Amino acid sequence: MRTFLYTFGKTCVGPFARPFIPTILKGKEHIPADGKLIICANHLGISDALRLVIHTKRQIFFMSKSELFECKPLGWLLRSLGCFPVQRGKRDVEAIDHGGEILNRGDTMGIFIEGTRSKDGSFGQPKAGAVMIAHKNQAPILPVCLTPVGSPLPRMFHKVVVSFGPLIQPEELGIQEGTGKEYRDACRMVMGKIQEMRERDLRELKK
Repeated sequence: MRTFLYTFGKTCVGPFARPFIPTILKGKEHIPADGKLIICANHLGISDALRLVIHTKRQIFFMSKSELFECKPLGWLLRSLGCFPVQRGKRDVEAIDHGGEILNRGDTMGIFIEGTRSKDGSFGQPKAGAVMIAHKNQAPILPVCLTPVGSPLPRMFHKVVVSFGPLIQPEELGIQEGTGKEYRDACRMVMGKIQEMRERDLRELKK
């Protein structure tokens, strides 16, 4: 299901935005054509979501920090694009349930696993929201790594490698009883997959 504004923006604005956010794509064959899906990526900057939207056919319903919705015009715009708020630093049950609704109608949810942008391009501490929602709704996770080219932390116009990795099925997360340790171990595993893609992409960039 696509929202009108998302479809309009992707169709009419997307082609004009591409030259300003140069992107090297890898692993698009790992993106399933349909079914519930969580896209889980590291976070470099404000253009990350736009890069994913432009280069992914399915609409991505992003979980976004609640502070962005405090400005009413911006909040309206974000909701019209399919984004929904999450209160960071706490177990936001409403956001978790809303993510489940998106998945259980067969749509794609997007989440930045670190919960905030990197200040220097390095990886931050992963948060458990993605694996919690994946386990609760038995949804696969598509790990995505964004790697800046030629700069530790890219601005809008810098080139970025966007790598899509093999799906992580919910049973691979190792979550049985839903304990805090299981969730921490699972989110570290997902982050490890993203880190492996970063190391591979950096090696290939040096060739």
